[in-house]
Amino acid sequence: MLRTGLVLGLLALVGPFAIDMYLPAMPRIAGEFSTPETSVQMTLTAYFLAFGIAQLVYGPLADRLGRRLPILAGLVIFALGSAGAALSPSVEALAGWRFLQGLGGAALMVVPRAIVRDMYTGHQATQLMAMIMLVISVSPMLAPLAGSAVIALAGWRDIFWILSGAAVLSILLTIFLQPETLPLDQRRSMKLGQMLRNARGLLADPQFMGLTLMGGFGMASFFVFIASAPFVYTQAFGLSPTGFSLAFAVNAIGFFSASQAASTLGRWMGMERLVRTGVVGFAFFSLALVPLGMAGLATLPVVMAGLFLANACLGVVIPTAMVLALDDHGEVAGLASSLGGTLQMLAGGIMIAAAGPFFDGSVLPMLAAIGFCGAAALLLSLLLRPRRQLA
Repeated sequence: MLRTGLVLGLLALVGPFAIDMYLPAMPRIAGEFSTPETSVQMTLTAYFLAFGIAQLVYGPLADRLGRRLPILAGLVIFALGSAGAALSPSVEALAGWRFLQGLGGAALMVVPRAIVRDMYTGHQATQLMAMIMLVISVSPMLAPLAGSAVIALAGWRDIFWILSGAAVLSILLTIFLQPETLPLDQRRSMKLGQMLRNARGLLADPQFMGLTLMGGFGMASFFVFIASAPFVYTQAFGLSPTGFSLAFAVNAIGFFSASQAASTLGRWMGMERLVRTGVVGFAFFSLALVPLGMAGLATLPVVMAGLFLANACLGVVIPTAMVLALDDHGEVAGLASSLGGTLQMLAGGIMIAAAGPFFDGSVLPMLAAIGFCGAAALLLSLLLRPRRQLA
C-alpha cells in the first residue's frame, strides 16, 4: 500500500502544483498584462472548469481502456498546455492554455481515485486516500515557495516550463512504476446510452450526491481561498510573495495533518459520523470568521487561525466522503469518480465566478464566500439520511 500511495500521490501532485506554484505570481501577472485581478482569477476558473468537465471523459475512458492509458494521455495534454501558458502573450491566451492544462490534469484526479477503488474499499481505501493526500500535501506547503523562488530567479513564465517538465517525469513514472489495476474482463464499453443511464442513476442517488456535494463545497472553499488569498495577503496584509507562500502553507497544514487521522477516526467513530462531525466543525469555524471580518477584527493571525481550524475539519471530511460516495458503485467506479470530481470542480469554479465581482483585495469578501461554502455543506449534511456503517 505504501508504494501505491506514493506513486499515486506523485501523479496526483502534478495538478495541484499547477494551481499552487503560480499563486505568488498572480499579482505580477496582473501588472505585466495591465489587467485587473479578476481577469487573472479567471485563469484559475478556466483551469477548474476544464479540470471538472474533462473528468466526465476520463472516467468512462478509464472503465473502457484501463487506468494507465488515460493517465498518459492526460499528462501529454497537460505538458502541452503548460508550454503554451509559458508563451502566452496576453491574459486571455493564458486562460486558454490554462484551460488545456486543466483538460490534461483532470486525468490525474479521477483515475487515481478509481485505482484506489479497484484495490480497496472501506477503511483501507480511506487509509490509501489519506496516504495520497499526504504526498499531495507537499503542494500547498512547498509549491508557492518554489514559485516565489522561480519568480525571483527567473520569471513567472518559467513556472510553466517547470510544470511541463514535471509532466514528462510523471509519464516515465506511470510507464515504469504504476501497474494496470483493471483486468480486461472487468472493462466496460463506452456506449453512450449505458453511460447516460449509469450517470442518471448516480445523480438520482441521494447518498452519492449528498456526499459528493459536501466535499464539493469544501473544495470550493479552497478554490475561493486560492483565487483571492494572493491579493488579500499581499494587499490587505502587506505580505511579500514569500510571506504569502509561508502563510498559505500554514493554512494548508491543518487540512493535510487531519487527513492522516481520517482512517483511524473512521474506525473509532464510524465513517459517516466522522463526515458529519467534520462538516459541523468546518461550518462553525468558517462562519465565525465572517462577523469578525465585518467588525474589522479579521487580522492576519485571526484569519490564519480560523482557516487552519476550518481546513483541519475538512481534512477528515473530504477523503472520507470520497470513499463513502464511491463505495457502493464499484462496478462504475471510473464514471462515479469522474462525475463526482466534475461536480466538485464545477462547484469551485462557479463559486470563484460568483464571488469574483465582490473581491476588492480586502479580506471580508473572501471570508464571506468561504463561510457560504461552510453553511452549504452543513445544510447538505443535515438533509442527508443516515446509512449503514462500513465494516
